[in-house]
Amino acid sequence: MSYRADPDLLLEIQKYGAADIAACFNCGNCTAVCPLSTEDETFPRRVIRLAQLGVWKELLGSKELWTCYYCGECTATCPREADPGEFMAAARRYAIASYDRLGLAKVLYTSPVLSVIFLVLLAALTALFMYTSHGSMPTDSLRLFEFIPAHVIHDLGIAGFVIVALAGILGAVNMAIQVGRANGLSRDGVRHNWLGALWETIAVEVLGQTRYRQECETEEERPSWYLQKWFIHASMMWGFLGLFAATGLDWILDIVGVKATGTWVPIWYPVRLLGTVAGLFLLYGTSVAIVRRLRKADEPSTHSFLSDWLFLVLLWISTVSGFALEIAIYLPQAPVWGYWMLLFHVAVVADLLLLAPFTKFAHAFYRTVALYVQALKPVPAAELAAAASAD
Repeated sequence: MSYRADPDLLLEIQKYGAADIAACFNCGNCTAVCPLSTEDETFPRRVIRLAQLGVWKELLGSKELWTCYYCGECTATCPREADPGEFMAAARRYAIASYDRLGLAKVLYTSPVLSVIFLVLLAALTALFMYTSHGSMPTDSLRLFEFIPAHVIHDLGIAGFVIVALAGILGAVNMAIQVGRANGLSRDGVRHNWLGALWETIAVEVLGQTRYRQECETEEERPSWYLQKWFIHASMMWGFLGLFAATGLDWILDIVGVKATGTWVPIWYPVRLLGTVAGLFLLYGTSVAIVRRLRKADEPSTHSFLSDWLFLVLLWISTVSGFALEIAIYLPQAPVWGYWMLLFHVAVVADLLLLAPFTKFAHAFYRTVALYVQALKPVPAAELAAAASAD
């Protein structure tokens, strides 16, 4: 398979934060020290070489781009100080922008001022839209959905989710097609081992963080388990998924008539307890990640791109404001600030939702697809032919 080379590819990737990777002379040291590199996955060396050659389609089809967890070992030992770890991160940003057909990801990544203005305006318009439907603020108890009707928040959330989901699916499909072609996947090959690959991807890698946990930190450098990078990363992921599940369950309970949305329940009520525990995981993960970036605690933390900060800060603010709402609900007297906190919380979540398919958040989608392709281990044509003849 041949691709048309783009001599300006390196310059384009540099817009997304990469150092001057032209300093790399392909010595292979980065591949030698990478704990995840194998005979079939010689990254980051292979991805760097693709960028140097300007073969952008093959680069966008590289699963190694996403199976890298950016431990920073390659950058720390690079004899040319070419910063291959940050190059991989920048190449992922470039890939996200390339998979996005709307062009919004490129703006959010390459125009910091426009990004901030856009997100502030979106939050302000979301809050203003909800406020136009506001009602009373009862003080005997905190009845949030008398202030902002539940259907307004629900309809706004559904509309935003559908738009974002469509954008995310289009990007993921575009990515899956390119990665599939570049890695020799066929429908027959996928059909033969898709279930085992799905288990390995979701249970073992995404939820269990197996490779990140076992390979990306050596025994000598591992701090206490609760400060290890894999656990911080997993805390944010588990927390977000738990909150998503709690929100979905609350909506389903409302539909079936078990519990109306917004009605008071004790803290140990299963859905509320799930949301609280998930929120604690998310708050812990984002707080430690922010502190690590501020302290530049490791190689990846020394590079703070705007999208990284936006993602972390919005996650942290949405979690803190969510807990503030929960505290307001359980106070003996209804605080008026609780009603304004609802507006603020939903506006921040709207920003966070929008970022999902376009910036740092999109890593979760694309990494899952790449890990699935890796787990599929494409079936050779000879084996497929033998299986077909046996049938």
